[in-house]
Amino acid sequence: MVDPVAMGIAYAGAAMALLGGLVGSSIGIGKAGSAGTAALAEDPKQFRNVFILVSLPMTQTFYGLIVLIQFISYVNSLTDITMAKALAILGLGMAAGAAEWVSAWFQGVICASGIAELPRTKGKITFNAMILAVYVELIGILGMVFALMGLSLIS
Repeated sequence: MVDPVAMGIAYAGAAMALLGGLVGSSIGIGKAGSAGTAALAEDPKQFRNVFILVSLPMTQTFYGLIVLIQFISYVNSLTDITMAKALAILGLGMAAGAAEWVSAWFQGVICASGIAELPRTKGKITFNAMILAVYVELIGILGMVFALMGLSLIS
């Protein structure tokens, strides 16, 4: 028998992963985009580099979406969901959401710093800024992978 309260809690856990990605990406893109506006006012030729760096924090939303889809698929495949399973899914979803949120936020901070230096370096900082931003991206990837691994351990 399916407990509707447990099912709702499990679905909420799935949604938390996406929520973290959406909020974090919004903050990160906002920070980088704000820096991009100032950099483009100084050197409009840097649009391509600004565009690349501003878009980087968006990926955490996709990681959150992947977790959401996998969690909902798992929950829908269950014939019996207990409160313990639902709370485990909620915890995993919250952990994934937090990883996506913070990763995207600070990736935006790093990208904003790189964007601020584009006019002075004539775009030569772009690759280095991308590499530094990828380090923070790794936390978002690990948040997704660990959530999916954790889901596979719920019995």
